[in-house]
Amino acid sequence: MRNVWDETVGFMEWETYQGLIEELSTFPIAQTIAFAGIGEPLLHPRFVDMVRLAKEHHLRVEVTTNALLLNREMAGALLELGLDQLVVSIDGTTAETFSHVRRGGSLSKVVENVRAFYELSEPSPLPPLTIGIEFVAMRSNIRELPHLHSLAKYIGASLILITNVLPYTEDMVSETLYNLRATSFQGKGSPWTPTWILPKMDLTEETLEPLVQVFRTQANISYLDLDLGSRNSFCPFVQAGALAVGWHGGVSPCPPLMHSYTCYVMGRRKSIRRWEIGRLPEQSLREIWETPAYVAFRERVLQFDFPPCVDCGCDLAEKNEEDCFGNTFPVCGDCLWARGIIRCA
Repeated sequence: MRNVWDETVGFMEWETYQGLIEELSTFPIAQTIAFAGIGEPLLHPRFVDMVRLAKEHHLRVEVTTNALLLNREMAGALLELGLDQLVVSIDGTTAETFSHVRRGGSLSKVVENVRAFYELSEPSPLPPLTIGIEFVAMRSNIRELPHLHSLAKYIGASLILITNVLPYTEDMVSETLYNLRATSFQGKGSPWTPTWILPKMDLTEETLEPLVQVFRTQANISYLDLDLGSRNSFCPFVQAGALAVGWHGGVSPCPPLMHSYTCYVMGRRKSIRRWEIGRLPEQSLREIWETPAYVAFRERVLQFDFPPCVDCGCDLAEKNEEDCFGNTFPVCGDCLWARGIIRCA
């Protein structure tokens, strides 16, 4: 097990967190704890203490934040503790777009806070800190994508992660920038569906139109020897040996299964039921990790023996309860993270 997500929607009890960190430090492989998910980690009244405890146990610590609470005092404390990575959510490079996407948010305040954080980090004798930007691409903000470069330079960001939006409401469906039927690369060629092997090429007005046509119409494409179809059945969480821990101590295999919610896949309404494998501190992390049902689930996901539900959309795809291959809850054939459509920092 290599990574743990902690979702701070509520406030995790200190004793539960303390037990989690102490047990994590006993695992033989170096660990990472990433404070992310739905919610704002910096809201936790003991967030600095949480980072301190993790660093005292030699864990790598990452945080994804909206940076509105990243004042100078907080920044100094996190830098002094040796925070390894800070990723800030910025979904627009103009005040108008940013406030439209993040209601009530202030782009100037976010930039001001992260810039100050960056300036404080420069003279630090500690190992270099990674500052990153996570940008949720939508129709309403995609034209601002090129401006991220100058913004990243100003705040000292060396990482820019672009992800697509997952619509949680029907009115957000029109914001999506992906058509999975057109981009669901199959990964296996045949005399009728040959594999296209593409090289690096200048992206100009002359080349873009034919390349776009190829990507829209061909099922099997390899770019620089990377088979794009191979990322159609690739769980970034199970592959990384990760799990997710909620503020209440509930353990799930990944952030998408931490909650029960409704979303829209290809405009189709889908109900996701959360899967809690076990709960801290009633059970130990190792006990949960070695639960037979969880071990079997990880093996199934590594093989990814699920039907491509996004390309079908039958009645079974309306939930994550079962699929036409006979798999039972939870099933992952409709997972946009496994398709490489949705990314996490």
